[in-house]
Amino acid sequence: MWIMWSGDYSAKVQWTVTLVVALTWIGFASAARERVIRPIQTIGNMIAGLREGDFSIRARGATPTDDLGLALLELNTLGETLRQQRLGALEATTLLRRVMEEIDVAVFAFDEGNRVQLVNPAGARLLGRPLERLHNRSASELGLAPFLEGESTGVRDAVFAGRTGRFGLRRGEFRQGGKPHRLLVLADLSRALRDEERQAWQRLVRVLGHEVNNSLAPIKSVAQSLQMRVKASGQTADEDVERGLDLIASRSEALARLMGAYARLARLPAPKRAPLHVETWVRRVAGLETRLPVAVMTGPNCTIQADGDQLDQLLINLVTNAVDAALQAHGSFVEVGWTQANNHLDVTVRDDGPGLPQSGNLFVPFFTTKPSGSGIGLALSRQIAESHGGSLTLANREDGQGCVATLRLPMEE
Repeated sequence: MWIMWSGDYSAKVQWTVTLVVALTWIGFASAARERVIRPIQTIGNMIAGLREGDFSIRARGATPTDDLGLALLELNTLGETLRQQRLGALEATTLLRRVMEEIDVAVFAFDEGNRVQLVNPAGARLLGRPLERLHNRSASELGLAPFLEGESTGVRDAVFAGRTGRFGLRRGEFRQGGKPHRLLVLADLSRALRDEERQAWQRLVRVLGHEVNNSLAPIKSVAQSLQMRVKASGQTADEDVERGLDLIASRSEALARLMGAYARLARLPAPKRAPLHVETWVRRVAGLETRLPVAVMTGPNCTIQADGDQLDQLLINLVTNAVDAALQAHGSFVEVGWTQANNHLDVTVRDDGPGLPQSGNLFVPFFTTKPSGSGIGLALSRQIAESHGGSLTLANREDGQGCVATLRLPMEE
C-alpha cells in the first residue's frame, strides 16, 4: 500500500487496492480470532464451570489434530471424570447415611471443642433426645465427656436417659476441613450378654426339669400309693409315717409346680401384638391387688401395640413386688403411673418399702430376696419387656424411701 500510494497510480487503483487489502486483513483477523480467541474463551468458561461444580458442560470442536482442540478434548475428559467421581461420592455418602440410620450402634463425631457435629438416630435414642437438638451440644452436657477420656477401647457401665447397661467403647480421630475431630462409637452389650445368659440358664432349666420330673413322678406316685394302701388296710399307721408320706407327696407336688414355672420361663413365646389401651391395662392390673390399695396416676390417653397377656403378667409381677415391699416395711403406698415422650411409653411402679438391696443379681434367674420367692418374676418380666423392644429398670426412689420400677416400651410410629 505504501508503494501504491507513493507511486504514480490513479486514485481509483489506489483506493481499490487499499479496500481489497483492508478487507483481506480483516477477514484473516476474524478467522484467527475464531481459531484462537474463541477456544481460549471456551477453555476459560469450562474451567469456571468446573470450579463451581458444574460438570455437565462440554466444549465443541474438541479434536486431537491441533493444540487448542487437544486442550478442549482434555477438558471434556476431565469434566466427565469429575462427574463420575462426584456421582460415586454421592452414592457412597447415601449408602453411609443409610447404614448410619439402620445400625443399632450409637455414633458421635466431636470437633476440637468437644461439640457434637454428627450423630446417628441410634445415638439420639441412646440419649433420649430428638436428633435435631443434638447438633453443636457439648459432650459434658450430653453426659459423654467421660467416654472421650481414658482408654480408646473397652467396656464401661453407663446410665443414659434412653438406656442403661454395659457399653462397648471405641474412639478414634479423623480430620475434616483441616481440623481434628474425634469419633465415638458406643455399642450396647447388655442385651447380647443377657441373651447369652438366658440361653445358658434355659438349657440348664431344660436339663434340670427333665431329670427332676423323672424322679418326682415316681416319688409322688409311690407316696400316694402307700397312703392309699394304709387307708385301705384299715390299720392305724404310725403318726410319723403318715406325716412323712404327706410331706413327701406335698413337697413333690410343690417341686413339680416350681419346675413347671421355670420351664414356662424358658419357653416364653414371641409376643402376639395387638392394640392395647394403656389406661385400661394399668387399671385392670391395679384392681387385681387386694392386700393394699394401688393408686393409679392417670397419664396421657394412648395405645400401644403389644401382647396384652404378657404385659399383664409383667405388671402383675411389678405390682406384687411393690406391695410385698410396702408390707415388709409396714408401709401403705403403692402407685402406678405412665408418661409418654420421644416415641416411648414409661410405666412406673413406686412403693414405700425398704428399697433395693445392694445386689447386681436382681434379674438373675433363681436369685430372690424373699423367703418364699422362686426368683423368676423379675427375670420373666425383663424378658417380656425386651421381647417387646423395651427395657425394665429398678432403682431406689430419690424423693423418699422405697423403690421405683420403670418399664419402657416403644410407641407405634
